[in-house]
Amino acid sequence: VVVTRRSSRVSNLSVEAPRRSSRGSSSSVEALRRQTNKVEMPPVEKDAGKTGLKTRIQELIESNQVVVFSKSYCPFCVKVSLCGGEAVLLYEGTNYQELLVEMTGQKTVPNVFINKTHVGGWDKTKQAHTDGLLQQLLNPDAETYDYDLIVIGGGSGGLACSKEAATLGKKVMVLDYVVPTPKGTTWGLGGTCVNVGCIPKKLMHQTALLGTAMQDARKYGWEFDESVKHNWVIMKEAINNYIGSLNWGYRVALRDKNVNYVNAYAEFCCETHKLHFCLWATTKRGKETMHTAARFVLATGERPRYLGIPGDKEFCITSDDLFSLPYCPGKTLLIGASYVALECAGFLAGLGLDVTVMVRSILLRGFDQEMANRAGEHMEEHGVKFLRKYVPVKVEELEAGTPGRLRVTAKSTESDELLEGEYNTVLIAVGRDACTDKIGLAQAGVKVNPKNGKVPVDDEEQTNVPYIYAIGDILEGKWELTPVAIQAGKLLARRLYAGASLKIYHSLFWPLEFTVANRDNNKCYSKIICNKLDNERVIGFHYLGPNAGEVTQGYGVAIKCGVTKEQLDNTIGIHPTCAEMFTTLDVTKSSGGDIAQAGC
Repeated sequence: VVVTRRSSRVSNLSVEAPRRSSRGSSSSVEALRRQTNKVEMPPVEKDAGKTGLKTRIQELIESNQVVVFSKSYCPFCVKVSLCGGEAVLLYEGTNYQELLVEMTGQKTVPNVFINKTHVGGWDKTKQAHTDGLLQQLLNPDAETYDYDLIVIGGGSGGLACSKEAATLGKKVMVLDYVVPTPKGTTWGLGGTCVNVGCIPKKLMHQTALLGTAMQDARKYGWEFDESVKHNWVIMKEAINNYIGSLNWGYRVALRDKNVNYVNAYAEFCCETHKLHFCLWATTKRGKETMHTAARFVLATGERPRYLGIPGDKEFCITSDDLFSLPYCPGKTLLIGASYVALECAGFLAGLGLDVTVMVRSILLRGFDQEMANRAGEHMEEHGVKFLRKYVPVKVEELEAGTPGRLRVTAKSTESDELLEGEYNTVLIAVGRDACTDKIGLAQAGVKVNPKNGKVPVDDEEQTNVPYIYAIGDILEGKWELTPVAIQAGKLLARRLYAGASLKIYHSLFWPLEFTVANRDNNKCYSKIICNKLDNERVIGFHYLGPNAGEVTQGYGVAIKCGVTKEQLDNTIGIHPTCAEMFTTLDVTKSSGGDIAQAGC
């Protein structure tokens, strides 16, 4: 069967997989016929010479934009579907096929040509469709772009997506710029988790645990006369140095994959597929350059919300400031009852500080309240004070310093009672806002929830604008978790550029225990053994690291249930933990690849 088409609607060519037909059936031919407006049979004589047939084939290729040489009984031929068109020529016989083998070296059908270019068979046509090559061949005069993909945001999700796309051969740019906090705090590549979230929080938590362990040690015979005290500056410098090494590791990883990373603020302008951004981070003078891309991924994340009361931005800090605070915060008031507020309160109290948490209503809204209240009781037993049913209305500076002295006025949520208290530091942890309001989404036509700045997407992370996608914490109604963003970024790139179909399962899979500043964090080791002949079923498990018993017990059950490597890869890890390594293993023994970790 020879299928040709002339049409101005070239962008409608698609690659589909219709039902498989039986050998000799005319259903596949009819499927092709129904998609066209006209059917013609090329004149072929039984004794036509080889030269004549070859000339006829060449004429078909040169005079038609799309030519598909096929067979009526081949299901893979019908999978190449031409949506709309003015002419289709059908031919059955072996003489064409023999000459096509000589011309192309391809022995199978379908044999696809677009604008005189030989594309190949079903697999290559499908891959060309996925890669965007088909559109380039169909539209040779169409606009070209600087990049296949531009990712806006260099956090966990954005980095995962950009590196995966680059691995798949795409030309990728990453734009990342951290707007300084009101206190002037900023940081490097890696996003919230690495710089002002999971990683430094876990390291400070580890610091607090070490102090508790020293106190417990006396009960088990350890004797030391000197008083135990904590040096905030040493801890802060150690944590910042560790995070700095991660920042550098991410930059090196992008460079090694030929991803163009630019420390710049990105903003869409009104032109289709155009991206306008200013290199404020380098020139500080608002220098503007413009880049284009076939697709964009929004991965801008969130930033802490302020209260909107007198003195909040002037005198208070958020978690964006805490982890690099150059001085010990002293007596601290945490406003909010989220997990961020409680985690910070926990490790600050563990460092021996006077800590109070101001709670508007309940602890950990949205969590199981029995568990939330038990967590609160445990914290109270370990020295954290709770000021319940109050909200702050004003923060005043009584004395400047590092730390200074602040006065907080709060109002009861149940009466008109006002309450005043003095603290050295006030940390606001009342939620986070999506960073979507100042990147030109309205100009790009992207719909955003006006109440929270979140971006609605479909189950493939696509926004209402076909060439713009979004991942991570800015998504409407999705989990705000680092491993979810990482998984979503990888899977999105594979769907866009590798023909994959797997989607992120947005359901909750809820200790960097071995990470201590100045200690080699590549001392943990994990590997699995898979049976390649049985769907890569895991038959062996090895783990060297802390809490080995607990880690092994859980995975032991999975192995008994027949877990496969693919199932581990598709599981969202609990971050940051050592156990999550088994959801990210990607170096095989036979490859000889480097197993050292450069990031979290």
